[in-house]
Amino acid sequence: MTRRVALTHRGWQSAFATAAIAAAVALPVVLLSVGGGVSQHEVHDLENAGYEVTVSAPGLHGISSAHNLSQRIDGLPGVGSASPILSSPVDAFHGSHGPVPTLAEGVIPSAFQATESPSLRPLFPSPLPLGDPGDLLHFANGTYHGPATNELLLSTPFAESIGASVGSTVELSATANRSTAVAFTVTAEVGSPSTLGTTAAYAIVLPLSDLQVLTGFARSNGTAGSVVDAADTVQVSLAGAGAAQPSTVAEVASEVQGLVPYYGVSTLSTQAQQLEQASAVLDGFYIGLSSVGLTIGLVFLSIVLVRKVETERRTIGVQRALGVPGRQVALRWTRSALQLSGAGSAGGVVGGWAIVAVLARYGSPTVQEAVALAIFDPIVLSELVGAVLLFSLLASLAATRAALRLSIPEALR
Repeated sequence: MTRRVALTHRGWQSAFATAAIAAAVALPVVLLSVGGGVSQHEVHDLENAGYEVTVSAPGLHGISSAHNLSQRIDGLPGVGSASPILSSPVDAFHGSHGPVPTLAEGVIPSAFQATESPSLRPLFPSPLPLGDPGDLLHFANGTYHGPATNELLLSTPFAESIGASVGSTVELSATANRSTAVAFTVTAEVGSPSTLGTTAAYAIVLPLSDLQVLTGFARSNGTAGSVVDAADTVQVSLAGAGAAQPSTVAEVASEVQGLVPYYGVSTLSTQAQQLEQASAVLDGFYIGLSSVGLTIGLVFLSIVLVRKVETERRTIGVQRALGVPGRQVALRWTRSALQLSGAGSAGGVVGGWAIVAVLARYGSPTVQEAVALAIFDPIVLSELVGAVLLFSLLASLAATRAALRLSIPEALR
């Protein structure tokens, strides 16, 4: 009966050591898989954005003279299209609904469509039904006295939430005051709830000049002051094979920088490299954050192995008295450490996958969106497991040292 209880106790010790290693491994599995997946998704989006160069400026809507600037960039050799974009919050009204805060994107229709990414292109109708493709009639050389299109594209989730559809009239205002709202006609719906999800549920696309006038970013004093013609970014696509040639992209970026020396000009390839470097730093942070748990698990493994030496001291003493070499004793405890850490590592990988699966099913919408991008890279996971197995050899040294230092006469008494 005593022997059976002792064996059960040793079994529980092994189980606890395995569980400690598994818990320690599960955390970096979740962090590396989700973090790596999100990073790769962002890099993929940058590499397949539909444009290669971006122009930005500090401050709120910092790019001025956006229409003229896009035309100047269009005139550069190798440029396919320059698309200025203004993003501004507005309030929408439809029937009894409103004010409903939403994000409006002001674009030049033809340029915006030319710089759409392959993943977004199927969501938008072609051509964009927003009236004047070049947005030049309403702009009217900076006077904004031309005829306004007053047409917009409405995301399908937003349209469903306010009961609007193609042909409906939606009023937009820069404030929550409906009396200042301007009526726009919905000419198309963009995407669907399944393709857009919650993050893009309240999105509106309309001509750049229409949004500039609506929000006060056309001229400094309505339509009478100095021209502002504001935008947030200008997205520049390259023509033909130049888009795939880093040297051509860098050359165009340099020429664009010459046009706007006080604005920021960057290439998406550079941004992708910076993002990958940042991802590598984050991976190091994840490992550092997990090192505490891994250290505790390995220390617990060392304690369990040393305790096993204590409970098996008579058996070890007999083996040593019969002439079993020290390297064989060391091999036994090394094998025990590898078995326990290997089982714990496998359990941690499975446990990390299970945690991600649970979060994907029951987490908040934001969490679900992030974990849906998780990538369980076999190479990364193998390196993690390999590192745990390697450090478990250190844990076996404590048990080996305790076994070899046993006094044979005392162990046999």
